Amino acid sequence: MKGLEDQTFLVGYLISNAFALILLFFSVFFPKVARVLFFILFASASYINWKLSLQSPEDYVRTSEAALGIYRLFITGWFSKHVVLVVGSIATAQSFIAVSLLLKGWFYKAGVIGAIVFLVAIMPLGIASAFPSTLIMAYAMVWLLKEKPDYVWKKQTKSNKRFNIRKFTSHSLYQS
Repeated sequence: MKGLEDQTFLVGYLISNAFALILLFFSVFFPKVARVLFFILFASASYINWKLSLQSPEDYVRTSEAALGIYRLFITGWFSKHVVLVVGSIATAQSFIAVSLLLKGWFYKAGVIGAIVFLVAIMPLGIASAFPSTLIMAYAMVWLLKEKPDYVWKKQTKSNKRFNIRKFTSHSLYQS
C-alpha cells in the first residue's frame, strides 16, 4: 500500500472525503436523502467486502501498513489468518446497517449507532479508511440519530419539510 504517493489512491481518498462532506450536508438539511445515500454506501461496502474477502483476502492484510499500533498488530496477527471470518462478519453487519437506514424505530436507531461505532472503529486504519472521511461520516450519522425517523419512502408532511434555522443552530456545537 503506497498511500497518498499513489495517484489512484489519492484520487479515491479525495473523493471519499468529498463524499463524506456531501453526506454531512444532506444529514443536516435533507436527512432522507442522506439515509438513502448511506444505504447505498453500506450496501455497496457489504457486497465489496464479501467479494474481496473471498477473492483476495491479502488485500485486507496490506491495510496494516497504514494502521496505527494495536490495529497493525491485530491485522498482521490473528486477523491475517481469519480474514474471511472477520471481514465476512463486518460485511454482514454492514448489510444490516444498510437495511436499518430505510426503516424507523429501534431498528433504525440501532443501525445508526452501529454505523457510528463502525466508522469510529475503522479510523485507526488511517489513510486506508480515508481518514478523516470516517469521522465526518460518523458525525453525519449523529445528525441522523437526532431526527425523528420515519420510513424513507413515506412522504413528508408540509410542516416538517421546510428548513428551520432553529433546528440548525440549536445543535450543541453552536451553543456557548
